[in-house]
Amino acid sequence: MIEGEGKRYDRFRDRVMFPILNARGLVIGFGGRILDKGEPKYLNSPETPLFEKGREVYGLVQARDAIRAAGRALVVEGYMDVVALAQFGVGYAVATLGTATTPVHVNKLLKLTDEIVFCFDGDAAGRKAAWRALQVSLPIAPDNKPIRFLFLPDGEDPDTYVRKNGKDAFERLVAGAQVLSEFLLAELRNGANVQTAEGRSQFLAAARPYVQGITGASLKLQLLKEIARLGGVTQEEAEKILGVQPTASYRSRAPAKRDFRPPSTVEWKLLSRVAAYPRLAAGLDLSAVDETLEESQLLVELAGHFKGNGEAEKLSNAMMIEWFKDSPRAELLFHAQAFGLELGESEEDSRRFIRHTLWKLEIGLKKNEIKSLGERLKQGQLSKDEHRRYARLISEVPTLELKLQEDAREASRGLG
Repeated sequence: MIEGEGKRYDRFRDRVMFPILNARGLVIGFGGRILDKGEPKYLNSPETPLFEKGREVYGLVQARDAIRAAGRALVVEGYMDVVALAQFGVGYAVATLGTATTPVHVNKLLKLTDEIVFCFDGDAAGRKAAWRALQVSLPIAPDNKPIRFLFLPDGEDPDTYVRKNGKDAFERLVAGAQVLSEFLLAELRNGANVQTAEGRSQFLAAARPYVQGITGASLKLQLLKEIARLGGVTQEEAEKILGVQPTASYRSRAPAKRDFRPPSTVEWKLLSRVAAYPRLAAGLDLSAVDETLEESQLLVELAGHFKGNGEAEKLSNAMMIEWFKDSPRAELLFHAQAFGLELGESEEDSRRFIRHTLWKLEIGLKKNEIKSLGERLKQGQLSKDEHRRYARLISEVPTLELKLQEDAREASRGLG
């Protein structure tokens, strides 16, 4: 129900309803498609602590067995596509909830199956959505689980295509879907004429951030070789131009490059919580973090972006990823979000962790300053203002420590 202008009315009036279930099969929200004419065509429940579109996949509970049996998950754009495909025997289809693909979607499906196929309309909007899915997938794509992209003929969507041509024809399209590397190279080539020196240079420059974002060692190597060929350079030259570490020869004893390893810093732990629950970025005081760290710089960027945002309470994973997709630190943000969500903490637990951690950092900084001022006091080097600050810090630290202890006790009582 929605309340406004002194009335209460049905949010989903004149719409056919699609219940959205969580991993346990419980209803956490709804999608409603307009039955006649009107906008928006699809309307979802508002986001709540239980329902975040960037974390949920429509139809996953119903499709889980079929996904395991088929060895693949097919990601389509609409609820009706999922339903129509299931009616025609393609039961391994799911959909995002009207949002861009997020790292959470990809990670969730990769845990369940050996292959993901993204299926989009062949128009400009479909290709844009596919490119977004590719950008999100690159940093977390494993070597042993292919990610593919299927573009339907103009004017078709999965619903219309399967009704016209049947299950077998549709599954032939799925089986022939482009692998991630083919789609990436095709899109990069579309923006540059590799028949000219300038075009090859442009192609190599465009490829750089995508190659750097790949964590799968084998996938990175294969792409590197193909990019070198198209760019008219040797593999060694390509490695230098693209800013990647040289590939060890078969005689080298150096270990293979490992997947992304999260930093062990306190700032990384803060970032992972904020990336999992973006609304927590609003109002953060980050004056105590180490500003030399990249994870700290991204934290400050997030907090600055959301500062004073009147819609802060409605922030979601998908919105954050969309806003920061072109940021130089987008890859770090993807990893942090995936890491934070893997922790399985509730939003309140993450909020408390952030609060306690920032207090501890502040206490540590104040204690260090007290020590420094105390040493200078012994030498008679403190100014009048520094004397006052020294006295103030000595009183502030116990107050902060007491506040931290009381908050921790309150949290323990709540858990009990």
